[in-house]
Amino acid sequence: MEPYSVKLEVSGRTAIFTRPDTGSSPVSYPVPTYSALRGIFEAILMLEQAVVVPVKVEICAPINYHQYTTNNVGPSRQSGKEGALQIPATVLTDVCYRIYARAYHDDRLRPYSTQAKPDGSRCTNGGHAYRDMFYRRLDRGQCYRTPFLGWKEFPVDYFGPFRDETTVQANINLVIPSLFKSFSQDGQGKATQWQPTFMNNVEVRNGVLHYV
Repeated sequence: MEPYSVKLEVSGRTAIFTRPDTGSSPVSYPVPTYSALRGIFEAILMLEQAVVVPVKVEICAPINYHQYTTNNVGPSRQSGKEGALQIPATVLTDVCYRIYARAYHDDRLRPYSTQAKPDGSRCTNGGHAYRDMFYRRLDRGQCYRTPFLGWKEFPVDYFGPFRDETTVQANINLVIPSLFKSFSQDGQGKATQWQPTFMNNVEVRNGVLHYV
């Protein structure tokens, strides 16, 4: 089934795309993860018959790290101690990204009826419907939940069409040995399990990262 391209720009004061190997003091990757970008698209629109696959991100602001501390109170407070449980983190500040994705019709999510299946190409295409609805919502500034940058306490301060003044940081060139992608479902065996998947030796060239 033909994919349909969608894109948007996001920016924010703070972001964290957590490296899973950094434990209780999380450290951000220098770039967004695949799952974080997919979450941004799904915050604006989700369709039962479509799946969205992020394909590329353009980094449009310098990479700046910052030390950030979260104060956890209530049930998270350390037992027998005064004050909040403080969790340090290394986050990104003043980020801006242009994000590209493709929307596909997924017949597994909402298969065609028996009568329609022989001529499915003339039926409603979930990817096409997603693209049109996505841009209508983007132009209106609509979303089902506020898009955020890694953690929900880091909402975006802009999401919408590309802005003329935004430029790609072409001086950013990186190689990331292992970049978390997403959790995938392992259907092998009796019990279904979710397994993490990683992208190895990911290259950022001239400020652009390709996920597929």
